[in-house]
Amino acid sequence: MGEIFFARNREKLGRQLGAGTALVLFAGKAPVKRGDEGYPFSPDRNFYYITGIEREHCIFFYGKTAANVTETLYIPRDNGVMAKWVGANMTVEEAKEISGIQDIHFLDEFTDDFAQFLFRNQIQHVALDLEHRGWEDALTPALDFAQEIKKKYPAMEIQDIYPVFENMRLIKEPYELEQMRKAMDVTRLGLEEMMRHAKSGMKEYEIEAHFDFVLMQHGAREKAFRTIAAAGKRGTILHYCQNNGVAEDGDLLLVDCGAQMNWYNGDISRTFPVNGKFTERQKMVYEIVLQGQQKVIDAIRPGVPFSALNEILKEYYLTELKKIGLVNTMEDVEKYYYHGVSHYLGAETHDIGRSGQMLEPGMVLTVEPGLYIEEWEMGIRIEDDVLVTDNGCEVMTKDMIKTVEEIETFMAQGE
Repeated sequence: MGEIFFARNREKLGRQLGAGTALVLFAGKAPVKRGDEGYPFSPDRNFYYITGIEREHCIFFYGKTAANVTETLYIPRDNGVMAKWVGANMTVEEAKEISGIQDIHFLDEFTDDFAQFLFRNQIQHVALDLEHRGWEDALTPALDFAQEIKKKYPAMEIQDIYPVFENMRLIKEPYELEQMRKAMDVTRLGLEEMMRHAKSGMKEYEIEAHFDFVLMQHGAREKAFRTIAAAGKRGTILHYCQNNGVAEDGDLLLVDCGAQMNWYNGDISRTFPVNGKFTERQKMVYEIVLQGQQKVIDAIRPGVPFSALNEILKEYYLTELKKIGLVNTMEDVEKYYYHGVSHYLGAETHDIGRSGQMLEPGMVLTVEPGLYIEEWEMGIRIEDDVLVTDNGCEVMTKDMIKTVEEIETFMAQGE
């Protein structure tokens, strides 16, 4: 089924390109960590989205003229004796089977092939993925290649294909939803295992280890992101992931975690008392966050602006936090809630897509309200993954327990 999915994506992409265009996408490469050790490789997701290939250095070429379309995948040659050290490079047959692309060439042929295609077909446009977020970020292979093209073909028009991928990848296909459901289910099992084994006095990373073990048991090759396991006051730090503190008796433990299956992600957050029992104050704040999440979920349907979801939550918080004497104004609310309630989810944890979008069927987004009250040494976040449907939405992670009663009952079973 996978190769059909990738082939359809190439067809959709091709329809976005005009005649006289050459598209080049790069798989990327892992950066060097130190000496001869590299970081683990993770394929460029736009490259993966249309090829299914998850190997380093590969290049996809798509040429469109008035007469025909050319699809070519470039892969490294046989690596000979190095196969004994790092494993064999992908074969031509494997590349065809995985991607469905029949024209497979080798990397050392790419530049000559590319130059000849431009010349023979009078190509006017080269399309590249030119995503670049931070000024100081290292240049991607596509940005480097764009500079080379401008040197060698100064009249060539460079087209940024990234916005096209933003639109394509927003709507999830059945194959993608299948992978995400697997990732979400493994995430749920791992989170339950953390809750089952959490005890006062444990290091946060000891609790996290139970999540890691479950992922390995179920074939989750990677985490969606570094796990957050933050006890007590550390739960007010949004991206705390050192996980080296002690979970003391009376602490809440905020866990934000996700498994990854075939490069697609789950993303769930739960907050639970390490000793298995909420205090009255913890329960009060937890219920506010939980009801806020439900209000946002109830609002999700086609035609609703993505950005409206966060405003719904903030207005609710203003009302409820006034009742407990914590805030007086919206500015006060922002002292205790300082992130958005949703992000898109898919092949990237914070998947590509603009926040100005109207919701459409097939989009998957998180709903993750939180409250972070440093003076009470309390951080609470509750996060589920939601699919926009034709008439509303489906909570894809609904099987993960989250009410106070469910959590306390579940944790009591492990005593």
